[in-house]
Amino acid sequence: MITRKFQDLELSGMGLGMMRLPTVNGRDGEIDEAAAAEMIDYAYGNGINYFDTAWGYHNGNSELVAGKYLSKYPRESFYLATKFPGYDPSNMPKVKEIFEKQLEKCQTPHFDFYLFHNVYEGNVDDYLDPKFGILDYLLEQKKNGRIKHLGFSAHGSVEVIQRFLDAYGQHMEFCQLQLNYMDWHFQGAKEKVELVTKAGIPVWVMEPLRGGKLAKATDEMTAELKKLRPNETVPAWAFRFLQSIPGVTMVLSGMSSMEQLKANMETWKTDAPLSAAEFDKLVELMDEEVKRGGLPCTACHYCTSHCPQELPIPELIALYNEHKITGGGFLAPMAVGSMPAEKRPGNCVGCRSCEQVCPQQIKISEAMSDFVEMLSKSPF
Repeated sequence: MITRKFQDLELSGMGLGMMRLPTVNGRDGEIDEAAAAEMIDYAYGNGINYFDTAWGYHNGNSELVAGKYLSKYPRESFYLATKFPGYDPSNMPKVKEIFEKQLEKCQTPHFDFYLFHNVYEGNVDDYLDPKFGILDYLLEQKKNGRIKHLGFSAHGSVEVIQRFLDAYGQHMEFCQLQLNYMDWHFQGAKEKVELVTKAGIPVWVMEPLRGGKLAKATDEMTAELKKLRPNETVPAWAFRFLQSIPGVTMVLSGMSSMEQLKANMETWKTDAPLSAAEFDKLVELMDEEVKRGGLPCTACHYCTSHCPQELPIPELIALYNEHKITGGGFLAPMAVGSMPAEKRPGNCVGCRSCEQVCPQQIKISEAMSDFVEMLSKSPF
């Protein structure tokens, strides 16, 4: 496992993201603890020393699993990160209550890395509002040694990130961005990286494989990549892309199986950044794919906890994208048809509660309506 320097620390180049741990029968809130424990043990035993969880991951159970299975190791032998869940506005007045509960859930006296979670257009005003005292409280915990390093994650625009930096930048030690070769242009990741690095803040990466989307490629794209690096796997290209960007210090990968973990750790045994020509070609190929359409869902599941109909929104969006990008076919109608009637897109009531917490700012209610319309015209 290659490493990266951060201040006086030596961090593993890849960290274990704990948002997509293996689950029981696909139920996001029910972690397969035996499988998750095996992955945590393998990661720890083979060089990963950074573990990233959060209050909302797996309906609140990720922090519990992190605490349960990391606590058997010497506390100084790994770095643990979690976040204040400001993606949900109702949490803003509860920073002390939530922080204390997180320490308890994670079975730790301190967090090595702590973040303002998901700074974006919908919550930046509250994050910066002094009446909630969020920054003051977190700085106090840092002074008391219960937070070692303070940072933030962001899905917002360049303007929102700039605004946050203008207010709190002097206190921020790292910034976690959604960064991959699909989003380099599509989500303005290039400009966000430039903004953060110009401020002298190292970059942490989330969604390096775009929720698994970049773990595979079309036959045409795969053939083009093989011409450049015959022995490189498709998922490895995503990591080589990140190894090529100055300022990237930590790359978090949320893996759901031991197979994925082992494959990604194999890639991270070597540092093999792309040449300028390879970098440009990779971005060019993906830009062409993006033009074909589709919604940028990463299956984070924030939306599902705010849906009064309890719809499996990430699964529905994945099927929507499949149907839209492929121009139809039987897969999406077949999959939707196999769902319980109450879980289908037509049950969306258009309340937009899910949209308030969507990091990608997807107009989910409009997508569900569009999906119903598309399915109604399908011969399948």
